[in-house]
Amino acid sequence: MFYIAICDDEKYFRIRERELIAKYMDRKSYKFTIDIYDSGIELLKEKSKIPQYDIIFLDINMKEIDGIKTAREIRKITREVYIVFVTAFITYAPEGYEVDAVRYLLKDDERIEKAMAECLETVTHKLNDIEHKHTFEFREGKVTVFFEDILYVESNLHKLIFHMAGNLDRKYTMYEKLDSIEELLHDAGFCRIHKSCLVNLRYVEHVER
Repeated sequence: MFYIAICDDEKYFRIRERELIAKYMDRKSYKFTIDIYDSGIELLKEKSKIPQYDIIFLDINMKEIDGIKTAREIRKITREVYIVFVTAFITYAPEGYEVDAVRYLLKDDERIEKAMAECLETVTHKLNDIEHKHTFEFREGKVTVFFEDILYVESNLHKLIFHMAGNLDRKYTMYEKLDSIEELLHDAGFCRIHKSCLVNLRYVEHVER
């Protein structure tokens, strides 16, 4: 699931950006949610939500508090979110480096769709790389696991057993509910095939071939 925010004081571009983002996400079959803000002040009121966003699209030329100042306040809250500036004029490069902006998109109807798709391709690729691994607290110790290396997870007597690819004898165990692991792995291609088993569908497809 990708959590996205659009902050722009121009209604036309709020709608246009949302349409383009939804079009890209639907084409990629990504799950997503988009929140809309019409000012930097409105966005910054949501301090508890800001760290949850994966991408924030910020208009630079907003009234009261512009996109650069809004981005600086966002960076005081989190360094993790990807900030994309949307502007009519590319004249803010130094400030963009200061707040780690990943892209500038021009408000140009002829080019914004292609630019938006290229931007989302880059950012979602980076996010997928991050999301497709996780550090687990196993009984055997703390281990960072790539999701693609997990064949399946089974629940047995309140204990979860992670069966790993490459060596069928390689297993990790932990005390946790299968429901919480299912939520973590759902977007990575895992499916609950039984109340006590969560399977990597890519592994199933490989076996069937």
